[in-house]
Amino acid sequence: MLLGREEVNPDKGDRSHQTPVLYAAKRGHEGVVKMLLGREEVNPDKPDNYGQTPLSHAARNGHKEVAKILPKREEVNPDKLDKWGRTLLWYTAKCKHERVVKILLGQEEVSPEKPDDDGRTPFSFAT
Repeated sequence: MLLGREEVNPDKGDRSHQTPVLYAAKRGHEGVVKMLLGREEVNPDKPDNYGQTPLSHAARNGHKEVAKILPKREEVNPDKLDKWGRTLLWYTAKCKHERVVKILLGQEEVSPEKPDDDGRTPFSFAT
């Protein structure tokens, strides 16, 4: 119902610049993510204040299905760096979400050896 109202902006962020699609991805709400991605005005790769995107939140929380959906949109960069120079593969490896790591490694542009600002790689966390 809310999306049907003209005054509702489905891509508006809060104080931390976290958007509705980011919150849905963070919590693993696959249906809500799909619904929001169906809207042209929703940016599926919009970062929050820390440079983390809906995909990075889904990946680090182990939401496999959402992590499969988001990279299907061409504007989503699965190897984007956050404020600390960390990729979502870095977080996913650190959190030991093996299923999501496999999904990310299936993306051509994802590098398992891209270090963060401290020189730590996703591979170093996986081992």
